[in-house]
Amino acid sequence: MKIGLPVKLTLRTIALVYLAVLVLFPLGAILYRTFEDGVVTFFEQITTPAAQSALQLSLLIVAIVVPINIVFGVITALALVRGRFRGKGVLEAVVDLPFAVSPIITGVALILLWGANGWFGGVESLGFKVIFALPGMVIATIFVTLPFVVREVEPVLYEIGEEQEEAASTLGASSWQTFWRITLPAIRWGLTYGVVLTVARSLGEFGAVIMVSTNLPGISQTLTLLVNSRYEDFNQQGAYAASTLLMAIAVIVLLLMTALDKKRTKQ
Repeated sequence: MKIGLPVKLTLRTIALVYLAVLVLFPLGAILYRTFEDGVVTFFEQITTPAAQSALQLSLLIVAIVVPINIVFGVITALALVRGRFRGKGVLEAVVDLPFAVSPIITGVALILLWGANGWFGGVESLGFKVIFALPGMVIATIFVTLPFVVREVEPVLYEIGEEQEEAASTLGASSWQTFWRITLPAIRWGLTYGVVLTVARSLGEFGAVIMVSTNLPGISQTLTLLVNSRYEDFNQQGAYAASTLLMAIAVIVLLLMTALDKKRTKQ
């Protein structure tokens, strides 16, 4: 069915208005409020000790979460695509669980498991604190970002098939050599795409992290928690500045993702 020019223009207009109302106008308002007192004020707000500590903690969590998700995601994707075992459907459901469960519920569940009175709360007696410390924040972030690498690598594995891997095995290559020289180069763009999504999600996580964090500046306050804390303290200028910093990092990540996607398409 051919769509006439008036219909196309109408659909485009509706889409643009929809995006403007939901995305452009709110972001524009944040940028306006951020810089209405000048660029100097913005830099003063994002260079405070609390802001610097929050940014460092956010980047530290990303640095821990991404490698773990890479290893887990690739192994799980290989198991789902190449494996034949009972419980495969259950594993598929577990991978998608973070999409269905509210991050707040995730935080509550972690407290029930790792809190002082939780099932594994005994680890605190050994001097290893999980809840209201960095480990709990890392576990919460790992959970909410768990599906991304798996779901980006899985379709690529289906697409490339098993012929090259079987040929390498026939020629005497070990499993590790086959993975390193055949499988990994073939899935590198899907893996990269999953990593970028994981980074973006890790930086923006709020619900699960706030449940397992003390939210104390300089101790366990990420950049998203800093935004919330400043807003609650009626420091709106500081909240807008921190939001803009977080938004700038997210835009850089999204631009990187777009560039990688274009490069993958050309190849």
